[in-house]
Order: sequence, then C-alpha cells, then structure tokens
Amino acid sequence: MERDEQPPSGGGGGGGSAGFLEPPAVLPPPPRNGFCQDELTELDPGTISVPDDRAEQRSCLICGDRATGLHYGIISCEGCKGFFKRSICNKRVYRCSRDKNCVMSRKQRNRCQYCRLLKCLQMGMNRKAIREDGMPGGRNKSIGPVQISEEEIERIMSGQEFEDEANHWSNHGDSDHSSPGNRASESNQPSPGSTLSSSRSLELNGFMAFREQYMGMSVPPHYQYIPHLLGYSAHSPLLPPQARSLDPQSYSLIHQLVSAEDLEPLGTPMLIEDGYTVTQAELFALLCRLADELLFRQIAWIKKLPFFCELSIKDYTCLLSSTWQELVLLSSLTVYSKQIFGELADVTAKYSPSDEELHRFSDEGMEVIERLIYLYHKFHQLKVSNEEYACMKAINFLNQDIRGLSSASQLEQLNKRYWYICQDFTEYKYTHQPNRFPDLMMCLPEIRYIAGKMVNVPLEQLPLLFKVVLHSCKTGVGKE
Repeated sequence: MERDEQPPSGGGGGGGSAGFLEPPAVLPPPPRNGFCQDELTELDPGTISVPDDRAEQRSCLICGDRATGLHYGIISCEGCKGFFKRSICNKRVYRCSRDKNCVMSRKQRNRCQYCRLLKCLQMGMNRKAIREDGMPGGRNKSIGPVQISEEEIERIMSGQEFEDEANHWSNHGDSDHSSPGNRASESNQPSPGSTLSSSRSLELNGFMAFREQYMGMSVPPHYQYIPHLLGYSAHSPLLPPQARSLDPQSYSLIHQLVSAEDLEPLGTPMLIEDGYTVTQAELFALLCRLADELLFRQIAWIKKLPFFCELSIKDYTCLLSSTWQELVLLSSLTVYSKQIFGELADVTAKYSPSDEELHRFSDEGMEVIERLIYLYHKFHQLKVSNEEYACMKAINFLNQDIRGLSSASQLEQLNKRYWYICQDFTEYKYTHQPNRFPDLMMCLPEIRYIAGKMVNVPLEQLPLLFKVVLHSCKTGVGKE
C-alpha cells in the first residue's frame, strides 16, 4: 500500500479531499512507552514435544497418521520424519506423474514422493534441524518450523538448491546455510514443470473452474497460475476427533495476544458524498492514509506483546521493517475486512480508471489480483477467529530467517511456542475440522509472497489494483 515515494501526479497527499466526509478522526494516542507484560514463565524447549498421553490426540501434519512428537519443527509421525530426513540427506529429486497435487494420507503417502516432500516443506519442516552426520537425533532441539519462500521450495524440489550448496562447499568450505547430508544424488529426474512455480500452479482448466466458481469471469490464458493453497484442497483423512481440553498455558498466552490487538474500527474516514467521482490521486492518498494507520497499529501492537521484554529493540525494528506489509495485509483480510471490503470498496467504486491506465496495467499486478482474490475467499471460508488471527500474526512476525537479528535462537523458540499454541487452540475449538490448522498455516507463505510481489507493482497502478480486488471480492461473496 504505502511506500516512501510520492503519490501519482494530479494532487492528493495525506490530507483529505473535497469529496470525502471527514468527521474529527484522530489516530489513537501512542502506546505507553516501554509497556511490557509481566515476565512470562519460560517454556522449556523439551516440553514442545508431544507427551505420550497426548500423542493419541495429535495427527501428523503431512499424512494424518498418529503423531509421535515434534520432528524437524512440526508435529509429525515417524514415517514422514524418516522420509524427510532421507530426502534431504540424500539430496533426492522426485517427480510427480500427476498434477503435483496428490492426496497425502497414511495409506497413500508412499504413492508420490514428490508431493510428500513438497508438503513437508510447505508445512514448515526444517532442513537445518537434521544432523549433518545423518545419525538419529536433531541437530538443534530449539529449531522450530520455518516458512520458506516459494522460490526456495521450487529450488529444493528441482535440485537446484543442492547443486548450489555443493558448489558453495567446493569454493568456500562449510557454511551455516548448507544443507545437511552427503552429496549422493538420486537417479530420479526432476519434473518437467519444475522450472515453473511447480508447487504453486495448477493446469489452466482447474484455474478456469476456480475463477468461474468465485468470479463468473473468463480467464486470460496468460494468467494461469494461482496460489499453492489450492494444492492442499484435497484433505487427508485423519483420526476421528476426540474430546479434549485446552492447555491452561495456551489459553493464557492466546488471551495475552488478543489483548495486545487493537480491534476497534479503523479511524481513517472512508465516507464519500453521493455522486462524487474519486480521482486516481485521491484514491492513492486514501490508501496511503490507511496504510499509515495500519502501520501505526502494528507499532503499538509490538509494545503490548507478552514477550516484548524478551527481545531487543534492534530486533523488533528489524522484524517490523521486514514484515510490516505482511502484517497489514493479514489484518486487512481478517479483522478489518468488513471495513476494507465494505467502506473502502464503496470508495473505489467511485473511481473510473482511464483506458491508458487499463492498458498499462502490469502482469505482476494481475498476478497479485488473482492471488488476493483467492486468499480473500480462503479467509472468508475459514472465518478466522480473533484468537487464530493473533496467533498467525505472531508466527509470521517471529521470522527467525530475517537477516540482521541478534537473537535468532530466541526467535526460533518463540515461533515454535506460538505455532504449538495455535495448533492446540484450533484442535480444541474446531474438533470437527482436522485440517483447519494446516489450512491456516498455508495462508502465511502466500501472504508473504503477495506482500513481496506488491512492492514491484508501480505506485500509479495501486488504485486500479485495489478497485479490481475489492469489487471482485465484494460481488463474489454476494453470489455465494
């Protein structure tokens, strides 16, 4: 939304426009400086593993089999744990003979090694947690789940990541970022489509059906790739739900996370006079003001986090500068969605782009539109609760892979803590939705990808982008 650049020519700054009805709207006062919750009782990393008396209640995030503990960062079974370790240690490259969208279940998990490894990576299995000598036991017990980019997953699945690491070893010796294991290669050939976004794409027919279902629109052949979340649409048959209770510590930490959120309606005026036509510059200025308020709320949120005292101000600054766009996007799609897809959509409806603006709209902008529309419908379908939103936000914020952090190990433990807590809550609250937690976690890398793509969309195209997304989502939900 907002970036440190000037708005498009034609006027419009941070101030109001003649056509907007602006009640006295002042942003909330800054949070109390240095606010901090009482110091938390530290979670011992060893307690993250699933105890024996609770193992029966947990399912492997990969295949749905009975989970035996926290393996390489996520709750999984012994079978998927061993498969992931062998695949990474032996640098194996697999091939899928179908759509790269095979169902993963206890009975079917061995039918497609490509899709099984793909799901391991998408769900957050951590390669760095595997011992380099290939012996049993994790290399670092404090390492939690990771959220790697689409590009890195693609490089791993195609084998390019292993080749680059081998070249790096031969030129520079050992590296902290190298993959564990030996240099033996698998004889399997990479998938023919692995050079594309293989883990994220569907065939054109599937995408057209998706768009017709939600949008009732035809699809230009050029824009055939959609978010990888659809690749997880085939739910795995899991163990039958069992009655359980929420861990008291999980409840306490979730309550503290929700308390840190500002869930009041946005204060930026979005009312508009009847018959008023909004210009490109005015809409751009409004988007900037919304981004300012949403960013301000993220800064206030950080100071209210229950773990605020556990990290340095330098690390918080680094985390916020790297994730603020993702946090703003996540909040816009969930807790503030009624205003964004209601009031703001009404404003964008008063904006009519010129033929030149339509003609110059970029391919990257079109991809962002498609992914945002899908993600909106995904969240609309899930009806994300405030508790789930607060956990997702914390997990996304606590990204230990960001460069320049001084307390990466502490971040890993915090990330693992809230990953576990979120799963505990969803399995307790939504007993009959065994795939809900994986569905929620699959949204986070997609949000990160979209936020990264939006940076490359020219500023003057943002008003048109928001007009199309908001109009499509609003009309699409009305048809459901």
